[in-house]
Amino acid sequence: MSAELARLEIPGASIAIVRGDWVIYSKALGTANVETGEAMRPEMIFRLGSTTKMMTAAALVGLSVEGKIDLNQPIGKYVAGLTPTLAGVTANQLLSHTAGIHDEAPMQGPHDDAALGDGIRAWTDKWFFTAPGRIISYSNPGYWVAGYVVEVLTGKPYADAMEQRVFRPLGMMRTTLRPTMAMTFPLAQGHEVVKGKAHIIRPAADNASGWPAGSIFSNTADLSRFVIAFLNDGRLDGKQVLDPKTIALMSTPHAAIPGSTQSYGYGLDIGEWRGVHVVQHAGSRAGYGSDIRMIPAERVAVIVQANKSGATLPQTTAKALEMLVSLGPAESTKRTAQPVTSEDLTRHAGMFRNGAETIEIVAREDKLFMKRGAAAEVAMVKYGDAEFGPGTFIMVRGADGKTEYVHSGLRSFARVR
Repeated sequence: MSAELARLEIPGASIAIVRGDWVIYSKALGTANVETGEAMRPEMIFRLGSTTKMMTAAALVGLSVEGKIDLNQPIGKYVAGLTPTLAGVTANQLLSHTAGIHDEAPMQGPHDDAALGDGIRAWTDKWFFTAPGRIISYSNPGYWVAGYVVEVLTGKPYADAMEQRVFRPLGMMRTTLRPTMAMTFPLAQGHEVVKGKAHIIRPAADNASGWPAGSIFSNTADLSRFVIAFLNDGRLDGKQVLDPKTIALMSTPHAAIPGSTQSYGYGLDIGEWRGVHVVQHAGSRAGYGSDIRMIPAERVAVIVQANKSGATLPQTTAKALEMLVSLGPAESTKRTAQPVTSEDLTRHAGMFRNGAETIEIVAREDKLFMKRGAAAEVAMVKYGDAEFGPGTFIMVRGADGKTEYVHSGLRSFARVR
């Protein structure tokens, strides 16, 4: 862990390892504040980033188990004041990233409870990059809407609904969405690293209109309580704190990921990793990163929080799981380049969009070139009928035989020309 902190230039991190219904290891290393040199401690809270999504999903799926909402019915049946397209989206589509809503994650914004609903009720159809239900595409705004549905169904602000339905029942006493509450607990400051030097991010990022997608404050002890309940059919400290049906629905694949054997459940990535079945989610936001990786069949999990933007400890997590579970070898990442055909040139060339982000694929001199946003144009390498590099771009064929979507990094881009 200390070696990985140094290699990745992370000021500090906290880790917890769960087996069965116990935390069997807890440790914090590094510094919580590069200006004061304060040492990191396990009880310190961090902002999670997108691991928040599993908590938002737990709240909304729990309401469905109680009969308060049908996840496959249009949310307009339960929430007033939405545009017709948004009203026609289902909670299933929101939670599985198949609602066709583009992605964005503004870190700064309003701080009041009204911001979530005010923002969503002002949406137009421009928030959709494609029709709902067509393809998976990771969408933070989709989870804003899911959190707003929780707010409407409970009659409480999203932050209060989460406290009532998730945090307090699980005894997560230092978990909150409210910065003014978080500042009363030992807090690891969020950092970014510029030219090898870590700086505290000021002002701290906060945007109440996006809280349901990535803004929970918590520590590894509290997150361990959620994980223990999740791995033990909802039981914690001898009590039933989560309905097993909620856990089953969250852990069920609801959307296939193009070009992958992985899938997405509700607030969870699902698939095989080194020969074992894993459910997990990572989080990235200004100043912080987190990762929760669970192996339900073995009832083991590793929880990592770090105080650098987007940082996790993948080698440390793998090493910890190697100590607990019989894992297969790491998957090979080797790929073999293939020749580009004339069909590739006509099938894939075009402009693709997800919100403000664009991918342009140009056919020239019997080759394909890609330009992503304002980045420089790069030559593409073919690795399979639908797989291209650099990186991994999956070409999803439409009814006319041409590429209808370009999928990369769990985000899809729809053809616009």
